[in-house]
Amino acid sequence: MIPSIQYQPANLLHFVTLNLIIILSLLLTTIPSLAWAENPCRILVFGDSLSAGYGLPKNQAFPKVLEQSLIDKQHHVEVINGGVSGDTTTSALARLDWQLFDKPGFIIIELGANDMLRGLPNPQTEKNLNLIIQKIKKQNILVLLTGMKALPNMGEDYATKFNNIYPRLASKHNVPFYPFFLDGVATKSHLNLKDQIHPNAQGIREIVVRITPHVEKILPLCKPTG
Repeated sequence: MIPSIQYQPANLLHFVTLNLIIILSLLLTTIPSLAWAENPCRILVFGDSLSAGYGLPKNQAFPKVLEQSLIDKQHHVEVINGGVSGDTTTSALARLDWQLFDKPGFIIIELGANDMLRGLPNPQTEKNLNLIIQKIKKQNILVLLTGMKALPNMGEDYATKFNNIYPRLASKHNVPFYPFFLDGVATKSHLNLKDQIHPNAQGIREIVVRITPHVEKILPLCKPTG
């Protein structure tokens, strides 16, 4: 004859409570990790050929290398390549609304080099960049403005006025500012393609090393978007 097991009410309550605690603990640890996996901080690199990866495979372009750098540092991000070769600030402004359909939570602006190379009027460049920043901020999207520097052959007056556009706009809109996108790469032949304008793969890695700490400062404020 098999003896029957009698559960006392107190023991049964303890057993049920213990199992509920275990289940809740598993849920609390699993749900955030699932949300983390599904909702990265989406970063849009809004720029021209310098950030688009002109002359390079996609996996060596700035957005992809930046994404991997941030992932290696345990940041949950998705970096979108919003660079278009040949873009001026005028053409970039015209496509901004369409680009915002990517629903970024954070945008890195890298624009103005083509305006400078074509000798476009500085007031026009500043007006366009001003409108771009305004539109982005109106959507409550984080901004990192990266600066550009004019080539010496553009003339001292033009270069001074062009170079001053970026810090002035960063101050006006109170946005984080990275003074020169090509810092550490410009004028260094071994870090550029044969045209000595666009970074090569090694040059892109150098840019990423230098800019990553500035991106990391902003990431905690980035709200994941669906």
